[in-house]
Amino acid sequence: MADKPSSGEILGIPYNFERPSLGRLLSSYWQPDKGMLVEKPFGIGYTLNLANWRSWIVLAIAGGLYYQQNQSAAAGDDDDGEADDNGPVEVIVDGD
Repeated sequence: MADKPSSGEILGIPYNFERPSLGRLLSSYWQPDKGMLVEKPFGIGYTLNLANWRSWIVLAIAGGLYYQQNQSAAAGDDDDGEADDNGPVEVIVDGD
């Protein structure tokens, strides 16, 4: 039985299932000469290159959206006296 390759590409998407070393992990997230997306050190697909300024903008936007979602969820829990939107609704149909 032939050994299956532990790294390569399928339909243009890279994969790597070799056990990552600490040096490979650190160097894969910081590649100044590459673009915004780089191959993941372990797994399937791409990850952000933290040496590229565009990656920091993406992280800031994602963090802001996450913060906004948590704030709106916390504000929704503090509503007193208002009906619950997820509860049952009574519908009356007039039979004229």
